[in-house]
Amino acid sequence: MADALIALFAFAVGSIPFGLVVGRLFFATDIRAQGSGNIGAMNALRSLGKRGAVAVLLLDVAKGALPVLLAARFGSGAAIQAVAALAAVLGHCFSPWLGFNGGKGVATMLGATLALSPAAVAVAVLGWLLGAIVLTPYSSVGSMIAGVLVIPSLAFFTRSLWETLYGVAVAILIIFRHRENIERLRAGTENPIPFLKGRATKKR
Repeated sequence: MADALIALFAFAVGSIPFGLVVGRLFFATDIRAQGSGNIGAMNALRSLGKRGAVAVLLLDVAKGALPVLLAARFGSGAAIQAVAALAAVLGHCFSPWLGFNGGKGVATMLGATLALSPAAVAVAVLGWLLGAIVLTPYSSVGSMIAGVLVIPSLAFFTRSLWETLYGVAVAILIIFRHRENIERLRAGTENPIPFLKGRATKKR
């Protein structure tokens, strides 16, 4: 019963749509009606500016980390911590507050993974920077690379089957949530990171 409550708590915390909350409370803006329509930090950057984006990013990271840290604090093993991590990401992606829709899950995944293994999340962040800054001007590319890199990095740093399985599940989920971005990348219509728009225009 306690394990089920931890998973339910993780999903509930993960489901809080901070992008929507920050936009409405502090910017009188529904970010779902702006830019890509996503509730994550990148669309917050486009619609709310840097301060709004930083706030959304930190809150989404925190809601991924908090349930995992609490599970560890109460003595739960690797299996339940992994379940809590995945539940938080699922809550973000399929929030009941948004009709079981939501964001792409990347920032929440980074927070949950940070609580499991700081070294693994460092690899994921480097992957995002490589894909979204160095190789392309698209956050979606970096996000998918980060998601995939979570698998081998968790396997290497944690040596935990459960945490590695979490990595596999969350990587699949993130790629699935980016399926529309993949179509736009193929069509050449993907939205670049705002401060890298010049690079995207040159490539086109």
